[in-house]
Amino acid sequence: MVTNDRGNVFDPNCPTRVILDRIGDKWTVLVVLLLRHGPLRFTELRDGIGRVAPKVLTQTLRRMERDGLVTREVFAEIPPKVVYTLTPVGESLITPIEAITDWAEKHLPAITHAQAQYDSVS
Repeated sequence: MVTNDRGNVFDPNCPTRVILDRIGDKWTVLVVLLLRHGPLRFTELRDGIGRVAPKVLTQTLRRMERDGLVTREVFAEIPPKVVYTLTPVGESLITPIEAITDWAEKHLPAITHAQAQYDSVS
């Protein structure tokens, strides 16, 4: 059982679970990977991620901002310019997310092979 001074992550009421859910969300992971090279506008994030509905990306960015992972800066221009940047807390996710991404890429052939085998007998 994984417990610490903040609680038990297997308890549905544990606050750590909320954070794990956030950083385990595919859109959050992709936003962090895109922002690791510097600030981007909403459309740059949307285009970089691909296949994400604007509403879903907006919700993701708002949650990330609320959690202190990104900052949102609005410039008084016409049309308004909005730029998103990782905070220091958000930047601290880059290394673990890159490690998981590397793991996924390294094991992709084995996983797709296992999926094909499973699907052929199911």
